Amino acid sequence: MKFSLKAKEGSARVGILETSRGSIQTPVFMPVATQGSVKALDNFDLEKIGAEIILGNVYHLNLRPGSDLIHRLGGLHKFMNWDHPILTDSGGFQGFSLQHLRKISEEGINFKSHIDGSSHILTPEKVIQIQFELGSNIWMPLDVCLPPDSNFDQIDEALEMTSRWMERSLQAKKEFNGDLFGIIQGGLFKDLRQKSVNMMTSFDLPGYSIGGLSVGESKEEMYQTLAFTTQQLPENKPRYLMGVGSPEDLLIGVKNGVDMFDCVLPTRVARNGALYTRFGRKNITNNLYRELDQKFDESCDCYFCENFSAAYLHHLFRAKEYLAYKLASIHNLRFLVNLMNQVKDRIENNQFENFYIDYLNEYKIADEHQRLLQRKN
Repeated sequence: MKFSLKAKEGSARVGILETSRGSIQTPVFMPVATQGSVKALDNFDLEKIGAEIILGNVYHLNLRPGSDLIHRLGGLHKFMNWDHPILTDSGGFQGFSLQHLRKISEEGINFKSHIDGSSHILTPEKVIQIQFELGSNIWMPLDVCLPPDSNFDQIDEALEMTSRWMERSLQAKKEFNGDLFGIIQGGLFKDLRQKSVNMMTSFDLPGYSIGGLSVGESKEEMYQTLAFTTQQLPENKPRYLMGVGSPEDLLIGVKNGVDMFDCVLPTRVARNGALYTRFGRKNITNNLYRELDQKFDESCDCYFCENFSAAYLHHLFRAKEYLAYKLASIHNLRFLVNLMNQVKDRIENNQFENFYIDYLNEYKIADEHQRLLQRKN
C-alpha cells in the first residue's frame, strides 16, 4: 500500500491511497458492509453511488458464514462480487458494544455469540488469520475499546494490552500478506492518547486509526480529543477515524487532518426515513412530503432523487415497502460521497476554510440527545 498527499489547506488534506485493488481518493467515506453487505444495497448500487472502498467486520463474518468458508469460495471480494478495496475491522469494537457477551483477557476477547450463545475467542493471531482468509486489503488489529467514562488507570491498562496485542498481531502477520493499521486509543485523556500514539507509531505501520471516539461522549469531547490526536500522527500516513459518519463530523474530521471515515449511521437513519440534505436531516415520513411531486433534493444526483418524487418515497415508508430502505440508503450514501468530493475540490483550490464555515453555519445538526439515542439503536 502507498499513500501520497496531493494538496493541503491548513490540516485538511487530499491524498491518494493505492492498494492492490485500486486507488482511493481521500478524504473518503467508507460504507459499512458488516456481514458482507451494505444493508438494503448491492454492489451495483455501491458502484453507482461512487463508493471506492467498503468495510467488513471480522467478528460478524467469522460467526456467519465463517472466514474459512469465504476463503474456500474465493475470498470476500468474489463472495460479494465487489472488485474494489475492502477494509476489515477486527472485532475490537464489538468488545465494547457487546460487553454483556464478552470477557477480555490477555489471550484475547471471548465472546458468547449473539446468534446462538456459542463461545468464540478472538485472539490477535486469529484476527490476522481471519482477515487473510477474507482477503481484505486493509486490516485492523485486535484492540481494547473501553467506554468513555472509564477511569485513567483502566484505560492505561487497556492501552498496554492493546500494545502487547499489536506485537502479537505483527508476529502473526509474518505468515500473511496484508496492510495492517494501528489503532490509537486513550479515551478522553490527552496523556494516554499521546502514549498510544507513541506506542503505535513505534511500529512504523502503513496507517493509523483513531478509535474509542463516538462511543457515548459529547461531541465537544470528541472534537477536542480528535484535534489533539491527529496533531500527533505522522503526516505521511493515512489517518482513519473509526465509526464516525454524520456530515458535520466528517467536515470537522477533515479540518483536523482525517483521511478515512466509516459509520453505519447514514444507512441506519435512512431506514428510519431520515434523509440528509444540505441544511440538515429531513424525515421523509413527515406529512409535508405526502403530495410533493418533485425531487426530494434538487441538488442531489442520486438514483432516488433523479428518478422518483418525494411523495413516492413517503408512500413507500408509510406502506412499509422494502424499496423505501434501498432508496433512502442510496440517497444518504451518495450525499456523503458528494460531500467528500466537494471537500476535495475545495482543498485543492484553497477554498476549504470558507466552505467549512458556510456549510456548518447552514447545516442544522441533530440534537445531542437524539445522537446518543441513535448510537444505542
